Amino acid sequence: MAAKTKNNQDGETRRDFLQLTAGAFGAVGAGAVAWPFINSLNPAKDTLALSTTEVDLTPVEIGQSITVMWRGKPVFIRHRTQEEIEEAREVDTADLRDKQTDEDRVEKPEWLVLVGICTHLGCVPVGQKNTEPRGDFGGWFCPCHGSHYDTSGRIRKGPAPKNLAVPPYEFTSDTSIKIG
Repeated sequence: MAAKTKNNQDGETRRDFLQLTAGAFGAVGAGAVAWPFINSLNPAKDTLALSTTEVDLTPVEIGQSITVMWRGKPVFIRHRTQEEIEEAREVDTADLRDKQTDEDRVEKPEWLVLVGICTHLGCVPVGQKNTEPRGDFGGWFCPCHGSHYDTSGRIRKGPAPKNLAVPPYEFTSDTSIKIG
């Protein structure tokens, strides 16, 4: 009986090894089959190329605004005047609905970069052109529902709950930025 128990233990050990080996091969096979499907869910290379936008700021004069596209969204870039900078910095953040200082919203005071989509219902505010209304605070105005933004893109009046978003950006030189 002792010999039978020894063989039975050896048989169980071999069976356990074969089950582990078969399971491992099955897992590797399932991964090999699933990988192409999982990889197809990644963004395409042309989509990744649109994830950043480089902008030359040389032609933008003081007081002028331009609009560029980034990830299918308008981005407002304003070369602010000294008066606009001072006006934005003098605002008491305690009076703001979405409390942010001007310094928190810009890398260089003279350049303001914002996603140009109203935070209320996704409209595009006006105020990029000098002939367009800029609202009660000299920034942007959303005529759809009456949101007023100041010269730092902060909500000051109307139904919008948040400030205009600041996209991730960095200055690559004194006269160019990379958004995204």
